[in-house]
Amino acid sequence: MNARPNAPLPDLVRHFFESPRFASALTLVAIATAFSTNLIRSLIGWPGLIGVIAGIAVLCTLSMYARRAGIEWHGLLPISIIVFIGWSAISVFWSGYNWISVGGVAYQLGFAFLALYVGLVRDTIQIVRAVGDVLRVLLGVSIVLEVLSGLLLDLPIEFLGIEGNIASLGPIQGIFGSRNTLALVALIAAITFIVELRARSVVRGLGVGSLWLAAICLVLTRSPVIIVASLVVAIAALALYTLRRTPVEGRWMLQIGLLGATIVAGIGGWIARARIVEYLNAGSEFEVRVTLWREMWRLVGLHPLEGWGWAGLWPQTVTPYGWLEFVTRRPHDTGLNAFLDVYFQIGLIGFIAFVVLFGLAFVRSWLLASNKRPVVFVWPALVLVVLLVVSAAESTVLAEFGWMLLLVCSVKAAQGMSWRSALPRSPRVDVT
Repeated sequence: MNARPNAPLPDLVRHFFESPRFASALTLVAIATAFSTNLIRSLIGWPGLIGVIAGIAVLCTLSMYARRAGIEWHGLLPISIIVFIGWSAISVFWSGYNWISVGGVAYQLGFAFLALYVGLVRDTIQIVRAVGDVLRVLLGVSIVLEVLSGLLLDLPIEFLGIEGNIASLGPIQGIFGSRNTLALVALIAAITFIVELRARSVVRGLGVGSLWLAAICLVLTRSPVIIVASLVVAIAALALYTLRRTPVEGRWMLQIGLLGATIVAGIGGWIARARIVEYLNAGSEFEVRVTLWREMWRLVGLHPLEGWGWAGLWPQTVTPYGWLEFVTRRPHDTGLNAFLDVYFQIGLIGFIAFVVLFGLAFVRSWLLASNKRPVVFVWPALVLVVLLVVSAAESTVLAEFGWMLLLVCSVKAAQGMSWRSALPRSPRVDVT
């Protein structure tokens, strides 16, 4: 809807905040911020990052208010998300580091609100395009900085942690702070670029070039974690391809077969985990992780039901996180395993809430990807596969872009497959 040239100022403001272009631009900014937190912190520190998130949240609030008549508020947020965030917030009362818990919950809520905005005001294909546009730029910037550091200047970029290893073909980390994070982002980018190409939402040259960029980043990270994740994603993509071409009446049998095969593969992977780690040449790194996990599990026994209190990203100045750094002789921002990390911070109840949240989001997304004809429905399912597999070795899904992607996928899946869709709805007025 175009505002009249002589329209009153309040109408002009409302038309500005409800315009599709503003929603599109704000979505790009929100997603870019979630993926660029390490870069923003390195440039302007934590206060600057918090200010950026708060500013975007204010703009999202104004946009949602202006577009309120056109947003489907029915079953606004999956109950599983509310329960998990609610329990994290309640843990403030028994946390031994109350103000840190308050900050951690606020940080979690900030990205949750951005995810809610993106999930409500944008369609899935628009979200895929926004993620694709953001990751093309961020991966490109990462490669440029690695080339600048390793080939042109032959000097590290210390404030970003870039060591200039591209001359020896890696490992590189770009603007993301670690090679595993860059590899995860590159894998999500590859999925996004493939979906864009299949949906014909970008020109072929741009899509193919973007895929090459993601592949180069993946290879140069030398991340053993992503080798496993890439294999699982490839198998999941093949399974979805087969399901989407199977007649409707035969899909449930195939789904049961896939579920059984997944369970057997999971058990086999657990039994052969030592050989897998040895094959991936991740022995020393894995030993550090095992030491950390063993000590976390021991400390979980002190507060098994309620946990130590939500912190999100780990503070190193309080117990028990400082102790864990002392034991492993390395600083850790997370527990390097999302499920154990949740169990450690908010106990068994929080762990169950997180498993239900993740499980419902994945099952709904998988069923939508299996049964809906548009290829764009494959994107949330495969992104959740990546986050699920990587959660065994990283806690990325609990904060920032991983948390945002989980909630966006959960909201979009709930919009398509929620039990509350059967409840009576109020009439909806479209805003154009």
